[in-house]
Amino acid sequence: MLPIHTHHLLVADDDPNLLAAYVQYFELHGYDVRAAQDGADALTEYSRWFPALVILDIQMPRLDGRAVAREIRRFARPSAPLLLAVSGLWSPSERADSLKAGFDHHFAKPADLSVILAIVASRSRIGDPDIARTQSRY
Repeated sequence: MLPIHTHHLLVADDDPNLLAAYVQYFELHGYDVRAAQDGADALTEYSRWFPALVILDIQMPRLDGRAVAREIRRFARPSAPLLLAVSGLWSPSERADSLKAGFDHHFAKPADLSVILAIVASRSRIGDPDIARTQSRY
């Protein structure tokens, strides 16, 4: 079985400036980040890498974030990833649709990255010495 790397983060957004900001922010906080600019590339990258953390925009070309989330949830993995939607869609029904698609959280843009970081960090446990020892063996 492949090891689960809890510090691996996939982020997808079709806005290149926002995507670059996400990548820089999370890399500065110790995450190994891969990025995609559309849903199809995000799904391909997920299936190659199986990160434990995934942040997706909803409205992306080629495949929207909810379709990506549904596909990720179909993969048989020992540990399901934490899926976060970060979108310009903000209504209660849009949030409900994201949760039905498999997201754990739905944030409206502009999202507070410190709040997202806190949620991601609680799942990834970066800095936890037991996790660091486990990951360093792979």
